[in-house]
Amino acid sequence: MAALDRLLPLVHGELRRLAGRHMRHERAGHTLQASALVNEAYLRLIAVKQVQWQDRAHFFAMASRLMRRILVDAARAKGYQKRDAGQQRASLDDADEVAGAPSQNFAALDDALNALEAVDARKCRVVEMRFFGGMSLEETAEALHLSVGTVKRDWRLAKAWLARELSDSRP
Repeated sequence: MAALDRLLPLVHGELRRLAGRHMRHERAGHTLQASALVNEAYLRLIAVKQVQWQDRAHFFAMASRLMRRILVDAARAKGYQKRDAGQQRASLDDADEVAGAPSQNFAALDDALNALEAVDARKCRVVEMRFFGGMSLEETAEALHLSVGTVKRDWRLAKAWLARELSDSRP
C-alpha cells in the first residue's frame, strides 16, 4: 500500500487523462467528474491486495478497467439500463474516433463486453485497453505479452463481434 501511495503522485496526470477519456463517452450532465472518477478508482486500487503489478501497462489497464466498472455501476444505479435511452450507440471502428464521440450507452457496451469475455477473454482485454485505456496497438501488445499482429487481429475481430452483438440487441 505504501508503494501505491508513493506511485499515485507520479501517475496522477495519466490517471486524469484516462478518466477524461472515459468521461468523454458519458452522457451530458453526468454527476461524476473526472477527478472523482480518479479518486474512486484509486480507492479501489488500494483495496486490491492480491494483484502482482507487472508493469506500467498492467497498472493502467487495471485502472481503466476499474473506471469502466465505476461508470457502468453509476449508469445502472441511475436507471440507464435501456439500450436506447436517448444515447448514441458505441462505435468501435477506431479508438481515436470513439474518443471524440459524444455520450455512449456504456450499460449496453458493458453487457456486450461481458458476453465477449465469456467467449474470448483476450479479445475483451484488447478492447478494454484500446477503447477504454486509449492504448496503442504496441502498448496493448506489450501489456498482454502478444505480438502486434495478434492484437490487430483480436481488435478487428472483437470490433466486428461487438458491433453484431450491439446491433442484435436493438429492438
